[in-house]
Amino acid sequence: MNRIWLQSYPPGIQAEIDAKRLSSLAELVDHACTAYRELPAYEQFRKTLTYGELDEQTRAFAAWLQSVGLTKGDRIAIMLPNCLQYPIALFGALRAGLVVVNTNPLYTARELAHQLEDSGALAIVVLENFAHVVQEVAPHSRLKHILVTSVGDLLPAPKSWIINFVVRNVRKQVRPWRIPGARSLRAVLRAGRHLHWRPEPLGGDDLAFLQYTGGTTGVAKGAMLTHGNICANILQALEWIDGYFSGEPGTLVTAIPLYHVFALTANCLLFAYLGWKNVLIINARDFPALVAEMKRHPFEFFSGVNTLFNALLHAPGFAEVNFSQLKITLGGGMAVQAAVAQRWKEVTGKVLTQAWGLTETSPAVAINPIGDDFNGSVGLPIPSTEVTVKDEAGNDLPIGEPGEVCVRGPQVMRGYWNRPDETAKVLLPDGWLRTGDIGYIDQKGFVYLQDRKKDMILVSGFNVYPNEVEEIAVTHPGVLEAAAIAQPDEHSGEVVALFVVLKDSAVTAEEIIQHCRKSLAGYKVPKHVYFRKELPKSNVGKILRKELRAELAR
Repeated sequence: MNRIWLQSYPPGIQAEIDAKRLSSLAELVDHACTAYRELPAYEQFRKTLTYGELDEQTRAFAAWLQSVGLTKGDRIAIMLPNCLQYPIALFGALRAGLVVVNTNPLYTARELAHQLEDSGALAIVVLENFAHVVQEVAPHSRLKHILVTSVGDLLPAPKSWIINFVVRNVRKQVRPWRIPGARSLRAVLRAGRHLHWRPEPLGGDDLAFLQYTGGTTGVAKGAMLTHGNICANILQALEWIDGYFSGEPGTLVTAIPLYHVFALTANCLLFAYLGWKNVLIINARDFPALVAEMKRHPFEFFSGVNTLFNALLHAPGFAEVNFSQLKITLGGGMAVQAAVAQRWKEVTGKVLTQAWGLTETSPAVAINPIGDDFNGSVGLPIPSTEVTVKDEAGNDLPIGEPGEVCVRGPQVMRGYWNRPDETAKVLLPDGWLRTGDIGYIDQKGFVYLQDRKKDMILVSGFNVYPNEVEEIAVTHPGVLEAAAIAQPDEHSGEVVALFVVLKDSAVTAEEIIQHCRKSLAGYKVPKHVYFRKELPKSNVGKILRKELRAELAR
């Protein structure tokens, strides 16, 4: 069978986790707020929230939620960027036994309406910048409680007044809105301090999140992630990084959104369990502000996606950041390109460690050994995780032979919310999850991904993986970003179309094609090159090939 043998694990890492160490995320919050009470938990705009203050605020929020009749298992949507209100809303909801529906603040009304209707959310916490979208959707939803907050609400005066004034009146980032019955989150937290919070009994089988994803198929679906799923993934990651930090709580900078499963588990939950200070970046695209925060906080952990790392490497002042404390840079969400990993090491002096996971796996599945040089793989399966490669019929394939990568472990979701048909497509009866990723496993147990099954390009019967084409294209000195997709062709069925963002506007399409021809077989070489000022990206910075395909289809 095409499986990972235990001797493949790096020295000191146990093959199995002890799931009894953490029974629920409510227990995680209790542990963090008790063990690290006097330490800083989150920081933003130079305002620090200690674990003790986090304890008080989340107890107040949990008590208020219970006081208005919300009970264990009810769904609450959180539509917030990286701000101090996010962990308060998140941990308060979990302490009340509610199921959190993380919601992208940039959703259109159509997208939000689908998620609220599908989840059956009864409450939502939203930043006022996006309240106009909720206003449009709320009358047609099941929402009973709408809580609105402003960017500066948890900051001390007069800073809170100044920031809210600038956001509303100078930057004009808040559109007019009016929602009858909406409450201020700040007022709710004040009221909750005078209410009694009743801890809910929670176990591994209880739902913690409906984490929406396009998944391995079709329309956005809610992956049912239990307390046991998320706790297992935290313990798995903890085992992997054990020994790489001093043992004392450190500092991380969080630029990727906490509502995305990558940052949710890795940045928010794992490091809360360890008692770290989390510096929140509300807008990762504001690179001058991000670099300034990185300069101000010597940090030991930083996570991101390839596009974020690439953008930072081209951001003024980034090379002047003090990287002496940085122990782990973790890349996920999309393939890390070798050229970006190499440049990251040249600039920071640190290795960029690639990992892999899915929303459906809470998310981590595989991580490279910390400190090992970049090798193009997504790493070894983390403890208590099995990985295999199967053909279309569900048979295991031999070592080195590509097929669909499948995963089994305690972090695998229960299924898709109210979608037994979609669940049956990806969850096999014996517990294996079909990931939709095409790849293979080498003799040492490292997992290599070639591409998403749905993104593969078929040229005259030959498989072309977009990642491979993009890897070569971005090694051209005049190319900043590239995305390869299939373009219909009457002779070959499909050919490679390459969308490019340039660093040097003088570069021509023919130059890029000739550059690719030096390293790729003829059928893999782009036949069409399209120049763009920017490429469409997801909330976490992943390039959206499906939007480029839709553009070509128009």
